[in-house]
Amino acid sequence: MQLKMVHTFNLNRYLPAAVALLLIFAVACNDNVPYKGDFYQEAQQKGYANLSVVYIPADGFAYTDDEGNLTGVAIDILKEFADFVQASQGIELRFNFIPDESFSNFYSDVKNSSGGVFGLGNVTITEDRKKEIRFSPPYLTNVAVLITNDSIEQINELSDISEHFEGMKALAFQGTLHQDRLERLRDHYLPGAEMEFATSNAQIIDMVSSRDDLFAYVDIYNYWRAAERGKNLRQHPAADLASERFGIIMPLDNDWGPMLSDFFDQGMGFRTSRTYRSILERHLGPELTEKLEAARASMTDS
Repeated sequence: MQLKMVHTFNLNRYLPAAVALLLIFAVACNDNVPYKGDFYQEAQQKGYANLSVVYIPADGFAYTDDEGNLTGVAIDILKEFADFVQASQGIELRFNFIPDESFSNFYSDVKNSSGGVFGLGNVTITEDRKKEIRFSPPYLTNVAVLITNDSIEQINELSDISEHFEGMKALAFQGTLHQDRLERLRDHYLPGAEMEFATSNAQIIDMVSSRDDLFAYVDIYNYWRAAERGKNLRQHPAADLASERFGIIMPLDNDWGPMLSDFFDQGMGFRTSRTYRSILERHLGPELTEKLEAARASMTDS
């Protein structure tokens, strides 16, 4: 009896590569996305990747130093990631850095981009945002602090807000989680209080330090830097919120996520390394670094 050889086709074996190639083709045919970058699948074939990095300029995190070089915590972490990819995969990462002052524009542009596009804007990781963008593992644990002009008496507990902040207005960076926090605070303790809006953290700092009728939430590093410059501000520790984690954001079709996870997971974890600690201290200073690392320890999210 003659046996007939039957060859089966294993679709699952080729499906990931096929999907990646379809995504690459779709992006190539779509000129309407804000930014594009090479997929990891492409980079494996070429040995290099051209990546778009959209960032919000921020002291300590993404800023230009005295020599004209772009640097900061977020920038240096991304450069460490590039070194990791070069060493582990033999792929050279070439970054095109694009500044954007508007958080809402920055977020929308990254969300609507495609491929190797990354966003550095100290974006808080939330479940709702995960439905429309990808996040890297957290690269920083933040403390949100409530501030006023230093002429306002410090509150000892949240219920003091009703008395100490009477007649004041909330000042929010529109579109951020700080706006949500202020709305909850206002609705609970100061119902009917007005809310004003700012377009940047720097504007919030300037307005609160020059007026005694405003209260606002800012990230601790914004307050810390402003206090170092002698701004007339008061922090109200009773309202501190050490429950946020920042992540690098990416469009949903970005396929670099697993590599970013490998980078943060290397060794005992990148955020437990001396390299990470030195990056924080170099750009934020030892004292603020200690506060942020204490917040991380309290959340055990290394």
